Amino acid sequence: MPELNIPAAPVLDGATHLHSGKVRDLYELPGGDLLMVASDRISIFDFVLDTTIPDKGEILTRMSLWWFGQLADLVPNHVISTDVPAQVRGRAVVCERLAMHPVECVARGYLTGSGLLDYRATGEVCGIALRPGLEDGSRLPEAIFTPATKADLGEHDENVSYDAVAATIGPERAAELRDLTLAVYGRAEAIARERGIILADTKLEFGARADGTTVLGDEVLTPDSSRFWPADEWRPGQAQPSYDKQIVRNWALSPESGWDRASGEAPPPLPPEVVERTRSRYVEAYELLTGERF
Repeated sequence: MPELNIPAAPVLDGATHLHSGKVRDLYELPGGDLLMVASDRISIFDFVLDTTIPDKGEILTRMSLWWFGQLADLVPNHVISTDVPAQVRGRAVVCERLAMHPVECVARGYLTGSGLLDYRATGEVCGIALRPGLEDGSRLPEAIFTPATKADLGEHDENVSYDAVAATIGPERAAELRDLTLAVYGRAEAIARERGIILADTKLEFGARADGTTVLGDEVLTPDSSRFWPADEWRPGQAQPSYDKQIVRNWALSPESGWDRASGEAPPPLPPEVVERTRSRYVEAYELLTGERF
């Protein structure tokens, strides 16, 4: 497992640090609610880079809050308040403590990424057979639910079948998560399309309240958990331009970076122009989707 390179979480008055992931820091507040803070960290290939992307945490937080509002009639979400310590204002939310389900709920409307690799190897994605002849970026006849296991920090999530999810959390809960995931994707895909953006796929996380109510948690429909493509540049059969950290991945894999992915070493710091281009892509996605200026 690679060295994760996650810096120490900031000390916040009245909050107890619980956990840090690649991008987010989680705290407990007096009374038991949680404080979820989005940092400006960026990770690629399971490495957290030394270089941060200015304003990324605030963009992700604002975008998630906007999407939660668009989805409120479909599924409740975990956000309680945006009244947070001044030190993290704008990039943190107070949220409910949920019993999180141990599955990454992925919806795909287009074939790319790990789904494309599975398809090329087996003709299927998570046990769902697809017609022959599909290419990188092909639109699927209908969106599909392609769940994945939640891997330990620093490891890759692994695609699994629907039956495996049903065996883990029970058939009724599995069906509910599948139906909610596809409903959220359908709503979000239509909204994004109206704004000139293709939502190729997205990853959601759900948890349960004490009374069993299913709640949408974590972050939702940001460039960190979704693939957003400019609709006017969509060309099946090739890698698509995207509103996410693909700029960073491409640079790291280019001769310019001098990095060997097989070395096990972390990528080098990002040059300023890559940082600015990446920040601009996040801002552009936020402004196009929400209609708000950042």
